[in-house]
Amino acid sequence: MIKSSNCKTFQKIRRGIMEKFSFQDQPQLRMLSNDQISTMHEKALELLENTGVYFQGEEVLKIFDRSGAKVDFQTKIVKIPPQMVETAVKNAPSSFTLYSRDGKPSAVLGQGNVYFDPGSSGIRMLESDGETVREAASEDLVKIAKVCEALPHVDLLATALTPYDIPKNIGDSFRVYALLKHSTKPFITGAYSADGVKAIRALLAADAGGFEKLREKPRAVLDITSIPPLKWTEVSCRNLMDAATYGMPIETISVPLLGAASPATLAGSVLLHTVETLSGIVLTQLINPGNPMIYGSAPMFFDMKNMTTSLNSIETSMIAGACSQMGKYYGMPVHTYACLSDAKRCDSQAGLESAVSGILAALAGIDIISGPGMLDFCNTFSLEKLVIDNEICGMAHRITRGMDFSEETLAADLIAEMGSHGDYLSTRHTLKWFKKEPYLPSAVIDRQNCEKWKERGAKTSFDHAREIVSEMLENPKAPPLSREISDALDRVWFQIAADDGELDEAAVKATFV
Repeated sequence: MIKSSNCKTFQKIRRGIMEKFSFQDQPQLRMLSNDQISTMHEKALELLENTGVYFQGEEVLKIFDRSGAKVDFQTKIVKIPPQMVETAVKNAPSSFTLYSRDGKPSAVLGQGNVYFDPGSSGIRMLESDGETVREAASEDLVKIAKVCEALPHVDLLATALTPYDIPKNIGDSFRVYALLKHSTKPFITGAYSADGVKAIRALLAADAGGFEKLREKPRAVLDITSIPPLKWTEVSCRNLMDAATYGMPIETISVPLLGAASPATLAGSVLLHTVETLSGIVLTQLINPGNPMIYGSAPMFFDMKNMTTSLNSIETSMIAGACSQMGKYYGMPVHTYACLSDAKRCDSQAGLESAVSGILAALAGIDIISGPGMLDFCNTFSLEKLVIDNEICGMAHRITRGMDFSEETLAADLIAEMGSHGDYLSTRHTLKWFKKEPYLPSAVIDRQNCEKWKERGAKTSFDHAREIVSEMLENPKAPPLSREISDALDRVWFQIAADDGELDEAAVKATFV
């Protein structure tokens, strides 16, 4: 053991040095000070009470009216008093758990953990040649489920595509059906039809073994989106009411569009997001106090030069970080979109944007980060990018785990023993720690010397990712569903599709996966 001959001297020096710095709970990223958070909250309460939020659903207006909000049934503007907001925030759980297919805890939200899931709502697929782009099909969802199941750092799944070959009215239900058939992981989904939540719940219950078991051990989170500025559509209102009534976890998603549908300032867009999100939280908690919720965000930057909506400008990462602080201030799990790219191919831009936004979101302590696999403003999905992004997710998990700091890891005695001529490679300490401390990537991250790299085909990261995707699709990791649950899911999906009426019996059976 190393001992100081003059501990008081060392302590005095240490105090003098540390007066210049302030470290607490690193690593972390903060965009707002405590005073700024308080101001943001106060302004949000003022806007909720005096300006209000537009709710299109008639039933929603009645709920607010009965509960003491000021409702104008003609303009459909609801003005929410501060005490109603305070009660809703107190009722929203600070933490809840998502479960895997086997009913085991898989993701504990609101406890400082960071989870990644693929981005959502893509309409196109980038083929494995890295160049060809086509419409997304139902079989692509199955492939995403199989690949995601095998990736260790993409913790959750998502209904990442809108398949062109499934009728639109039931496309949201089919996406859930496909994931339940081919993956064991919890997932993020959403309904885009008025009856979508009911259908999705029926599928989830078939997988869980009944509605009560589903409520006890939820496997999915429902995204429900407001429309900036300060608006909830009739479909969103219906979905939110249904999900809250059933006790399903809800992730409210506000989409501030910087400079177009929200203020051109970052702080102003965060404030708009806060108002919209709090209004959704209030409605949910009025319907079902204690309903699990996630404080979600999907900030965008309106590029006026190109007339596009970027999900991956540095400003969107800054807004996401600030929104996450507000969510934590209200004591709720938080979400955003990151680890995705506006690039059209898996090129340098894709790597740059995905890595920067993914790491920043993780450092902000965001519970759920949606985006791996996505390109082209969240319109195109790539299985190869999903595999590459898995490495970013792994690095993000490593950095948020922080540095193991103890007598053993400091290794002061070992350093003293080895002196200036030691060989650490042969020590027991190295044998114990060399696999625990570093993040060890897959072949996607090349660390060979140049000669070996050339000998082995001079493969790029995309080449390696293509090979990994092929292997994962040929040898799925998820164990097959029991015949009982598989048949139950088929029956529920068949009924959903038959009730819609666009497909005949043979066509519905052709969609079975």
